[in-house]
Amino acid sequence: MELVFADRMKDFEEGIFQVLNEKKNELEAQGRKVYNLSVGTPDFKPARHIMDAVVEAAKKPENYKYALADLPELTESVTGRFRRRYGVELEADEIMSVYGSQEGITHIGLTLCNEGDVVLVPNPGYPIFSIGPSLAGAKLVTYELLPEHQYLPDLDGMDAQIRRDAKFMVVSYPLNPICKTAPRSFYEKLIPWAKENHIIIVHDNAYSDIIYDGREGISILSIPGAKEVCVEFYSLSKSFNYTGARMGFLVGNREIVANFKKLRSQIDYGTFLPVQYGAIAALNGPDDQVREQCAEYQKRRDALCGGFRGIGWDIPDSEGTMFAWGAIPEKFGDDDVAFVMELMEKSGVLCTPGSSFGTLGKGHVRFALTMPVEEINKAVEAVKQSGIMNS
Repeated sequence: MELVFADRMKDFEEGIFQVLNEKKNELEAQGRKVYNLSVGTPDFKPARHIMDAVVEAAKKPENYKYALADLPELTESVTGRFRRRYGVELEADEIMSVYGSQEGITHIGLTLCNEGDVVLVPNPGYPIFSIGPSLAGAKLVTYELLPEHQYLPDLDGMDAQIRRDAKFMVVSYPLNPICKTAPRSFYEKLIPWAKENHIIIVHDNAYSDIIYDGREGISILSIPGAKEVCVEFYSLSKSFNYTGARMGFLVGNREIVANFKKLRSQIDYGTFLPVQYGAIAALNGPDDQVREQCAEYQKRRDALCGGFRGIGWDIPDSEGTMFAWGAIPEKFGDDDVAFVMELMEKSGVLCTPGSSFGTLGKGHVRFALTMPVEEINKAVEAVKQSGIMNS
């Protein structure tokens, strides 16, 4: 029997990522050194008090039952975190957990959209921003992030019909992949604009603790009136290196939170209780490691971006996130895929083609700052010695 799969599966082919992985394995099998700067998985360890909380909770048999709901202590911990970190007051019915921001963004469109509803997503942008709404049958409309607008959406220039049709808009700063931040003044303009146009704002706030050069990482909910039209995804993955535990939260507008809870009650039975206890420890614990980690990421950014500029490749300083982003050398035109393959073959340095993040990513690459400074320096030297930058 011939198996016929859903048409949407054509959008999920591994494509370039499978090719890159196969090439990486081939080089390693040859004994070549590969500097894998493509995968955004933190190489830092979780703080000891977080791991201890998970371990202690995992020793108790009663913690292996269905959780069904968030522990009250977990909700209180989120409330405390947002109060201390962002100056935001949250009520219990404005908070819910998700299996990481990626899962939340994947499913929230099922709560907000009917088939054919318009959803605004950034270009370039993280792929799940588009994949999530598409699973709900939404019509995707991209808004361009361009240097002439400081890589912010051009709210004034957006087509009037699109503004009337849009159901919700995905916004995220600091933004993966382009590593740009947004000033508070942008959010102060976005909230009234969203109210005027009856557009819900879904803000992904994964990187507000990884932000450089004294910039401010904020919650959109700190903007007056935001809860009327906004929800925000907050993740423990990057701030606390809790990636595999899959622990994130949706906070903000209580009606959206309530309806999303209703949807998710049909597809899961709550987050594993030891994971919840680890999250409580993270949210209530000291921020010393979070700040030290950010400082270390900034040193890595300086080594990578400054190092590449030193050999003639203009990679601008990342403003935030655990990534760096830049245009490929001019001689390669805009074929970022061909460049990435040649870069890996000649230097062993692996990065991600920008075209994986939308049409405006073409001709760019993204680097993950997931190696110590010493290894990043070696990667830069490998690129220099490869001769790929020579005219």
